[in-house]
Amino acid sequence: MIALHLSPGFSPGPFKTITHESFIFKGGEPHIKLKLTADVDPADPVLITQRVANSADFMLVLLATDALRRADFQRVSLLMPYFPAARQDRPMVEGEPLSVRVYADLINAQHYDRVTVFDPHSDVTPALLNHVQVVTNQAFITQVLTGFDRETVTLIAPDAGAAKKIHKLAQELGGLPVVLGEKVRDVRTGALTGFQVFADDLGGRHCLIVDDICDGGGTFIGLAAELRKLNPASVSLAVSHGIFSKGLAPLTDMLDHVYTTDSFATLTPAHAFTQTELNTLLQL
Repeated sequence: MIALHLSPGFSPGPFKTITHESFIFKGGEPHIKLKLTADVDPADPVLITQRVANSADFMLVLLATDALRRADFQRVSLLMPYFPAARQDRPMVEGEPLSVRVYADLINAQHYDRVTVFDPHSDVTPALLNHVQVVTNQAFITQVLTGFDRETVTLIAPDAGAAKKIHKLAQELGGLPVVLGEKVRDVRTGALTGFQVFADDLGGRHCLIVDDICDGGGTFIGLAAELRKLNPASVSLAVSHGIFSKGLAPLTDMLDHVYTTDSFATLTPAHAFTQTELNTLLQL
């Protein structure tokens, strides 16, 4: 297999690579030019890898796919670990789009041999994608747990929507206990209130909040404050996709440690923060 790595600093897999040049025109349009060499055979399968942090990153995937097809590559797959708009998997208020469907339709139109995504937000994303391969967060959380005595760990589901997924993960990890958290979100403003933890006492337990995405972090900061009232040994966070749009400091000020992967971006090392390279968790 040959790889075309579109995201700087993200090159999973031990593959021969196609190099490229990409840039943004002054009008805002992304562009790409493949640097094809004589040792690259169009009959070989190609894997495009891309971390999507904005719409230009997504558009670059489509442009790269077209460039490969025009160079007679027929067997093309895609690794897009963070699938854009996966959180917009149902319209919350009148007038909103079903955003994840829009992105999925664009991906399906490329007719990839396989589309690999990492820990999607819900079952909606894989249901919408053709030829999809889902990599769960089990290997990631297993790696996080190497820093704990498992006998003392309780997994925390941040809300009811995550409960089923985390109960399944807990069983796969050997039957770890799970405590459910909850919050109230105003769907029109995004404001969070009403944080609760459905437990009486967590004395001596290392609480690990597990979720797929951390954006601003308000959910986890509010939940951690409630968990602190129940006498835990520690409160940490493990999220598959670390966006951290408000920075790490608000999180590390409240949490003992934050764990994530490089599925969205590679971040500067920081106190109480560990980032795992996704390359170590994938079997490509």
